[in-house]
Order: sequence, then structure tokens, then C-alpha cells
Amino acid sequence: MESSSDEEEVHTFVQVISDKYNPDNFPYSKGQGLGIVMLPTPPGSPVKDRLFLPSVLVLNDCGITKAGESSDIATFCAHVVELDLSYNQLSDWGEISTVVSNIPNLDFLNLSMNPLCGAQLEPSLAQSFCRVRRLVLINTRISWSTVHTLTRHTPELEELFLCLNDFSTVEHSGSPCPSVRLLQITDNQLQLWAQVRKFGLMYPCLSTLVLANNCLLSVDDQKEALQRLFPNLRSINLNNSGLSKWEDIERLNFFPNLVEVKAKGIPLLQHYSTEERRNLLLAQLPSVLLLNGSSVSEGEREDAERFFIRYYQERGGHELPQRYHILVSKYGELAPLAEVDLRPRCTMVEVLWGERVETLGLGLEQTVGDLKKQLRGLLQLHTQGVRLFYINREMCSVLGPEEMKCGSRALHSYSIRDGDQILVVPRAKSRCSSSDA
Repeated sequence: MESSSDEEEVHTFVQVISDKYNPDNFPYSKGQGLGIVMLPTPPGSPVKDRLFLPSVLVLNDCGITKAGESSDIATFCAHVVELDLSYNQLSDWGEISTVVSNIPNLDFLNLSMNPLCGAQLEPSLAQSFCRVRRLVLINTRISWSTVHTLTRHTPELEELFLCLNDFSTVEHSGSPCPSVRLLQITDNQLQLWAQVRKFGLMYPCLSTLVLANNCLLSVDDQKEALQRLFPNLRSINLNNSGLSKWEDIERLNFFPNLVEVKAKGIPLLQHYSTEERRNLLLAQLPSVLLLNGSSVSEGEREDAERFFIRYYQERGGHELPQRYHILVSKYGELAPLAEVDLRPRCTMVEVLWGERVETLGLGLEQTVGDLKKQLRGLLQLHTQGVRLFYINREMCSVLGPEEMKCGSRALHSYSIRDGDQILVVPRAKSRCSSSDA
């Protein structure tokens, strides 16, 4: 029985703090944002007489199930502003409330991965969260009714994270939460825009909406509705959603203040090249300043809009998008881009070696030394034992052959043209080399 009691005590919030942040396990060092808590403790108490607690308190995956003594929490955490309790075993909102209510400066609270499915939150307990501005409830299987109870009692809440909670519908709240600016609800099961539009009613000042990794099939609303529901939305993340029509992208223009869009991994773009994806998206979203995490310059926007016009001109057809006509009125009908071959041009010359004549394609950007290496393979030569002469077919009667002496000289400096010749002559052996041989 005694060991069971000790085991339960170890898993309280108070005991975990005492064990993790006592001087033996967490030596004090300057610059780490630590606060020294001096405690009057009775003899034999498991709580040390001083604790070095950071203002950002990370107690994730510590097996915490209960809060512990309220007075101890208040003493320990007077200066704490951020608290991470993710991956614990908290399943009772009463215990969580006891912790939160005794941290007077709490700004950030992370309860992710705690088993809160079915746990009821009474409004009287929810008042403990009134100072929290950022609340993370990822993979807690929390109910919408509990979410609404929390938001009704957190008048300063600005950021709400509800990822991985298996939501397929959104339960409307009769009490809007105007303080929320960011809602991240990734990795759920939302498919219908009729559910997503409720966020506009619930969080009327929403600035950032992260819907990545949902099954959202469309953005299905009229312009007037989107303007009314999301008047302050500046950023939307639709990565890996189910959007499959250009009309859904066009409707994003109805959000009056939208400047950032993320739309990677959607079925609509699967069959386009990387260049086509960005240009076609950008041309459809004239007010967007950040697309898929990259800023958009005015030059890139103009290039994308011109790309858009030519893209549909080349494909023809009668069902041209409305954006095409708008851009044609801006730039006019555009001529197809000229195809420019930037590959180095080969000049065809004749190589004369004794009685042999070989036709060779020269890349004029190479050097005389490069040419000697090329001829070694063609004629099976030792490059040190030959001399090269350039013969201009048109001027040879006047100028004669010009020896190509400098190995680092570029071939284009000789003004070589098609039909000219390269004469290969064996180098005469010197007496020194002959005696050596």
C-alpha cells in the first residue's frame, strides 16, 4: 500500500516539478530564464528547499495524472508563462484547472496527447483558463462542446490548435470568440465547406486558418458570403486537401484580405509540371503576396500572368477561364515565345593527318589543349608529339596555315567556320629526345 501511495505521488504535477528541477538534477546557470523558489519544508519532506524553475516549463511525457497541492503549485509557478503538459495522463479537467488556476501569468498551455475524450468541463472550472492566449489541444479527442466552453471563458485567446481530433463536422457555437486570430485544425476529417464556413461565424476576427491534411473537397460559397464570414482572413493553408477544380482557387479571391495561400498536394495540380503549378496558381491569385511559402515579386507575377495567357492560347478550346479574358485585356494577345537553342553550336571542320581526312564537330568554347585531347582519341595520337595548324579555306591562299601554339587559347578566337581545316603534323624529335630514346 505504501509503494502504491508513493507511485501515485510521483505522478502529480507538484512531485514531477520537485524531482525535475531540484538543484541535483537541474543546476542553476545564468541566462536560462530560471527562477529560484525558496521553500520552507518540514523535515522529511520530498520537496527540496529550493527549486530552479524556468519561465517556460516543459513537463511532457512525465506520467502526470493529478495536480497535487494548490499552494505548492502557486509557490513554484508564480513566474511561469508557458506550460507544456503534452503526452501525460491527465483525464480530469478538475486536475488541469487546479494547475492552471494557480499559475497567474500563464500565457501558453499545451495539453496535447492527454486522454480527454469524454471528460466534462464545467463552466466554473473553465474560468481558470481566462488568461491563456495560446491553447494547444492536439490529439486529445476533445469534444466541440468542451472547445466552446473553453473559448467562452478565455477572452484573450488568440491561437487555438485542434489538430488530430478526428473532427468530421463542426458544432456551431452561439457565442463567438472574437479574440481568436489563428485556428490550426490540420489532420482531421473535414470534407464539406458547409462545415468550414462555421469557423467564420465562431471566430469572426480569424486571420490565419490552417486546414492542411483534411479531405476538403471544395470552397463552395458565394463572394458575398466569404466576404461577410472571413473579413480579416489573411492566410489559408489548403495543403493536401481534396480540391480538384480551378473554380475553388478562383473563389479564394473572394476573401477580401487574403495575401497568403498554401495549396500543395491537391488533386487539381497533380498533372501539371512544377513550373505550370506555380505560374497558373499565381496568375489566378492576383492579390496573393506569399504562395506556398515563397514571396511573390512583381516581376514574377507579370511573368506568371503572361505564362497563363500563352498556356491557354496554345491549348485553344472554347471554355477559357474568366481570368484569361481579364489578363488579355491587360496585356493583349501575346505571340508565342521564340524557341532559343542555347546549346553550344558545333562547327564542322576537316582534320588532315597524313593521307587521312576526318570530319569533326568542334565546340568552339573549348581550348587548343582540349582539341589536342579530342584528336588523341580520334587519331590515336600522343598529343605531345604533334603540331596543329588552322587553315581558313577562304583565305588560305593569302594567309597560309596558322599554327595553334597556345594550349589555353579558345578555339573561337580563330574565327573557325564550317568547312575550315585543322592540319595535324608530327613534331620533329630534338637531338636530346633522340639520344634519350
